[in-house]
Amino acid sequence: MRAAVITFPGSNCDEDLQWALTEISGIPADLVAATATTLTGYDAVFLPGGFSYGDYLRSGAIARFSPIMTAVKKFAAAGGFVVGICNGFQILTEAGLLPGTLQWNTSLHFICAPAPLEIVNSDTPFTNAYPAGTTITLPIAHGQGNYYADPATLAALETNHQIIFRYTDNPNGSVHDIAGITNAAGNVLGMMPHPERAMETLLGSIDGRGVFQSLIHAMEGAGSNVAN
Repeated sequence: MRAAVITFPGSNCDEDLQWALTEISGIPADLVAATATTLTGYDAVFLPGGFSYGDYLRSGAIARFSPIMTAVKKFAAAGGFVVGICNGFQILTEAGLLPGTLQWNTSLHFICAPAPLEIVNSDTPFTNAYPAGTTITLPIAHGQGNYYADPATLAALETNHQIIFRYTDNPNGSVHDIAGITNAAGNVLGMMPHPERAMETLLGSIDGRGVFQSLIHAMEGAGSNVAN
């Protein structure tokens, strides 16, 4: 198993994510530049947090046009596991790989704080290591983390069990308290909280480990290397 961590100009969580994968979770991970055009040989792809291209226009709006995103779309369409965290979530919505959008927090302020979350759906490649209904705490650090979708989209997300993380004390105004969702196929995850920042007791929490442990279980079950 091997993972790719996409590095966009302005990414600042890419090395943290690589550490969480390689050193803590035991998943070899490479940093892959946004200018790359292939993801051959990888079993999972991660889009990290940060401020891709300076967050000009809207967060993720420029990153969606990076050369690597064509490969990410192809990888996802082939059933590969794709995870977007914070700015990565914003990029996935801008690229059309996940529904909805991320708006400014209702406070109009950047929020950096621990956020309690409920595991709404534990039957996914990203949450199978957590018991359903479990509450975990992961850090958030964003100015545009307020998730919004129209009523029809929200109804579909609820019906298809695509909402997998909810805030228990909504910090940013996200509709339906949404903190993380998957696509309809269940292989693409977007979440605003940072599991890679909750991996070591020394740093205050290991609640994020379950996301990576879940993915290991899923990748072992799916076999290696999505063709792309």
